[in-house]
Amino acid sequence: RIVAEGTVPATRRALAAWADGLTRPWRGAMEATLFTGWIYDFLRPRADELKVGHSFMLRAICAAKKKNDRVDARKLADALRCNLLPECYMAPAEIRDLRRVLRYRNLLVREAVRLKNKTAGLLMEVGAEYDKNRVDGQKYFDELLGRLDEIPESVVDLLRLNRSSQKVFEASQKRLVRGLKEHPALAERVQRLMSIPAVGEITALTWALEVAD
Repeated sequence: RIVAEGTVPATRRALAAWADGLTRPWRGAMEATLFTGWIYDFLRPRADELKVGHSFMLRAICAAKKKNDRVDARKLADALRCNLLPECYMAPAEIRDLRRVLRYRNLLVREAVRLKNKTAGLLMEVGAEYDKNRVDGQKYFDELLGRLDEIPESVVDLLRLNRSSQKVFEASQKRLVRGLKEHPALAERVQRLMSIPAVGEITALTWALEVAD
């Protein structure tokens, strides 16, 4: 029997009013999404039990042609009531915050590599001769730009812009890695992991944050 049903805006004020108005004790469940983390952290102290369902396993269990938020909410409630909810592990908030930083660092690395490849692409587009083994070096790159007389000036400007953007991404990702390595919650564990042969700082950070405990 459904006692109450409705929608709640995903804001802290609305969630607090909704949760504080429930009769204790109460149990809750939600599907893992992009914004589940902060909602879980906000509601957990207000609930007697709060679980997060594994999104892929829920799709297999609750597959249906008719699918919308109301139907999904009912299926989650039924799974929780019958103790059949495929629960996923929620790492501590501090670990999730650090994990977000590491993943953002990985994004910066991908962008830096993309810009690095774009430099080679621009040079090849205009038929410029260059040493692919040295073009990443700043001294050689400056010398190369100084002798590119037969290519459009717009391409030279793009090359300079591309290189400066690449350096920003590279410097930013290094700063993030340094902050993660020195974080009190990670420093000792990262050092222990790096004592394993062939394990560098990025692998150690990935193991510590993505695998957790």
